[in-house]
Amino acid sequence: MRPTWMEVDLEAIRANTAALAGAVAPAALCAVVKADGYGHGDVPSAEAALDAGASWLAVALVAEGARLREADIEAPILLLSEPDPADAAEVVRWRLTPTAYRHSFLDALEQVAPAGFPVQVKVDTGMHRVGAPPVLAAELARRVAASPLHLQGIWTHFAVAEEDPAYTATQLRGLRTVTEALAARGVRPEMIHAANTAGGLAFADARLDLVRAGIGLFGLRPAPHLAPEVPLRPAMRVVSQVAYLQRLPAGARPSYGRRRPLPADATVATIPMGYADGVPRRLAENGGSVLIGGKRHSFAGAITMDQIVVDAGDDPVAVGDEVVLLGRQGAEEITADEWAERLGVLHYEVVCGFGPRLPRRYLP
Repeated sequence: MRPTWMEVDLEAIRANTAALAGAVAPAALCAVVKADGYGHGDVPSAEAALDAGASWLAVALVAEGARLREADIEAPILLLSEPDPADAAEVVRWRLTPTAYRHSFLDALEQVAPAGFPVQVKVDTGMHRVGAPPVLAAELARRVAASPLHLQGIWTHFAVAEEDPAYTATQLRGLRTVTEALAARGVRPEMIHAANTAGGLAFADARLDLVRAGIGLFGLRPAPHLAPEVPLRPAMRVVSQVAYLQRLPAGARPSYGRRRPLPADATVATIPMGYADGVPRRLAENGGSVLIGGKRHSFAGAITMDQIVVDAGDDPVAVGDEVVLLGRQGAEEITADEWAERLGVLHYEVVCGFGPRLPRRYLP
């Protein structure tokens, strides 16, 4: 109903998954599809990743896991954060694998879970966000092992795997200290894991039994320098069309605030997309551009809620021409990394930031 959409290349997700799975083998690959698949769509992304070699999925919220189950996805699904104790019954209902780092959650889970229900314990080895300190983590693991529940895993999360090898090694040693102490008392979880995309690519000794890959599935590297030998390609393309054209003289100031005079007579194209869809106003102020006809064209004024104005100069542009805000057109490409640099944010924020009124088209 509007000529503006996001294209998600499922073949790119499959190719990225296969590349990551090959790079971290023999460790298994867990596809992290929280936050609606990092903005790409959780169910299609999960299905593509599973098709290409992922054996686990991971999400942040019980509701996210339930959405995958409602789509008839049967792969094991790890909850990366401990659920509220009040949601323990829903965890069991949807056959999600919970992470635990407090006794209060285990108290609730033991009341509703059948014998053998899997639990994983998270150790805080230095991220200091969530997770049990090492002594408590060992205590929780021993409790689960002695209960009717199944101690399926012990894991941790790296804070700076893309930039600080020394600190990452310290975190890995912290995890090993816990698992070795447990083994000495006869407690051996089914799996031990630590690595995210960055950890899995950069540290072979951190791959352990499972690597939890998130941003890499979608063709983005946690850091530009990381593992260039592993081929990854972006799966997202944000596209619109020219909706309106007008010829304006030099000095005209399009859009709210009249912030910027046109440097010369120009064709100004209006694009039906704005900050309500996820295009930040600051992008126009910080040198952003769009692609029309395989060429870059700068914004001609402030980005508004529903529309963008673009300075097309003297180039031939017609109503209905394709406009690319993010992705490739011909030989040119605008990347999430470019947006992130201009906006002073992470590329994770870019791909997660497109609004719910932006339709998605999935390319097989």
